[in-house]
Formats: sequence, structure tokens, C-alpha cells
Amino acid sequence: MTRSLLMLLASIVVVVALVVLYLIPGGKGTAERPPSLAALKPVEQVAPVPAVKFVDAAGRAYSLKSYEGRYVLLNLWASWCAPCVKELPALATLQRAVPARNLAVVTVDVEKGAKDKAAAFLIAHNAAELPAFADPDLKLMQAIKAFGLPTTILIDRQGREIARAVGAAEWDTPESIAWFEKLTAPKPAS
Repeated sequence: MTRSLLMLLASIVVVVALVVLYLIPGGKGTAERPPSLAALKPVEQVAPVPAVKFVDAAGRAYSLKSYEGRYVLLNLWASWCAPCVKELPALATLQRAVPARNLAVVTVDVEKGAKDKAAAFLIAHNAAELPAFADPDLKLMQAIKAFGLPTTILIDRQGREIARAVGAAEWDTPESIAWFEKLTAPKPAS
């Protein structure tokens, strides 16, 4: 073989290897996602979630910091967003299925006046188990760079974003629930 042919073959091997590596899902614990969670994509860079406050119906401020030590599925939604409304019951089913000590499903309504109406809306849409938080000033939405609704972020036990879904996902399928149970189960000390 000529030297130029060897160089060409070596280049092809390198390109194929890079393509294969690019196509393998990244992020700790996200590689075996079921098809029902195809919308939940691992982030390119795992990073801490901004410490921005959101409020409950009484106006008390909360942040994601209070959930450290367990996984959080942060869902930004609005009552006028049809895909958001459709997935709220699925998120409630997921929260019922996976122990709250391992996974907190945190739902935050991002529309004006949300503080006063989010809880009633969740109850009316078969999602009473979900917390009724609001981000009426869109500070949380801006801080996490959410550009569409619904936006759902998976946060690890250390408070870092590890995956994100823009658009609806099938949170309540048996495969999705099993995946979250496995991901969030306490790991034996080594």
C-alpha cells in the first residue's frame, strides 16, 4: 500500500471513531434512557443549576438548593401550553411511583398570576401531588436558559444539570418509571 492510501485509511478510521463517540449518549446514568424519554437529552457540560428563587402560593421563596442530596426533575410549564398541561398528570404519576426521598418532581408555573392559581390548576388536571410553585418574573426561566415550554431539567444529587428536555416526554411509561427508579436508587457505599 502506498503511504497516501494508508493516510487516507487512518483518517477514515479516526472520523468513524469520532462519529461513534459523538453518537453515544453522554452524562452519568443517562445512557440507557428508554425511547419514551428520547426528549431528555444529556447536557454537553454538567454544571451547577443557578440558585434562583421561586415561590409557593403563600409567597414563600424556595430554591433548588433545598433539594440537594436527591435527584430533581424540574419542570417549567404554563396553563396555556397544551403540551405542558398534557404531561402534568404523567409527572404526577412519576412522582407517585418513585420515592420522594430519591426524586423530587418540582413543577414551576411561569406565567403572570401563577402564584395564585397554580395549585388549583394542578388539582383540576390530575396532578395534585405536584408542588405548586411559580416563577412570575421569569427569573428561574431566564437563569436556566429555558427557551420553550415545557422545559424539564434533570438535576443530580449534587445540584448539577445532567439532562434537559425541551418539549413533552412520556414520564409515566413503565420503562420511564423503571429508568428513574434505577437512576435515583441509593448506591451502596464502596
